[in-house]
Amino acid sequence: MDSLIETFHIDLRLLVAQMINFAIVISVLYFFALKPLMKVMDERSKKIEKSIEEAKSIEEKLQKTNADYKEAMSNAKKEANLIMEKTNAQAEERKEEMLKKAKLEIGAVINEEKAKMQTEKAEVLKELKKEVAEMVVSSLEKVLDKNLDDKTDKELIKKIVE
Repeated sequence: MDSLIETFHIDLRLLVAQMINFAIVISVLYFFALKPLMKVMDERSKKIEKSIEEAKSIEEKLQKTNADYKEAMSNAKKEANLIMEKTNAQAEERKEEMLKKAKLEIGAVINEEKAKMQTEKAEVLKELKKEVAEMVVSSLEKVLDKNLDDKTDKELIKKIVE
């Protein structure tokens, strides 16, 4: 060992002093640089883990909110479709009612006009019969060259008109 120390010119006191200095430097670095750095690194790691967990939580909430939104939209569409179907059914029912009412009104107008026409026809026929009777009476008077009494006149008119 002595030959080794003499060969490489190693001073044992200097080597021990350097080892003590190295231990002091390592201790100082550990307590003033490495330990606070590790503390900061641990805090950052915790913050990052917390942020990742919050991001996952937010993403889950977002997915849940999207699912709720889609479900609400689906329900709203179903409700809107039901309302539209109900409204269409009511409109169709209203349309049928209006058509029935219009048909009834048209039928009433037609019946009223038919009644008026029947009345007018009856009046015209009555007037026509009266004129024909008068014409027959006057013709007969001219042919017979004398006046007929009322009773004979009416009987003759009845026979001619019927």
